[in-house]
Amino acid sequence: MEVFVYGTLTEPERVASIVDAFVFVGAAVLDGCHPVAGRYPTLAPGGQTAGRLLRTDEIDALDAYEGVDEGLYVRVSTARTDGGTVAFYVGDPDALDAEEAVEWPGSGPFAERVRRYFERHPVVVRPEHS
Repeated sequence: MEVFVYGTLTEPERVASIVDAFVFVGAAVLDGCHPVAGRYPTLAPGGQTAGRLLRTDEIDALDAYEGVDEGLYVRVSTARTDGGTVAFYVGDPDALDAEEAVEWPGSGPFAERVRRYFERHPVVVRPEHS
């Protein structure tokens, strides 16, 4: 599976401490969300985020690292501009002590609001080919 990473998972040493097998397949840009600093980085609606594409079959290990079961992050998928899909993680800004106010539109739990946003807005990952 390919995962768009934009924070600590862009560091090869960090990824190697989480999964046994991976490869970075290149730089990419997430169009439709911008990065937000906090205890750990997260995303907010609108703008762009630079990052990398990470390929690994060990998605359960990444989910555990990102605290998906605890509600710290939610894993979502979106389209790639060159075909296919890519997963990425969006952190709960309240749980991560985000340094700016982040509003995911709608009502309901954080994960539901994030998923609805990606279903209704043109968010894509654009691989940067050399």
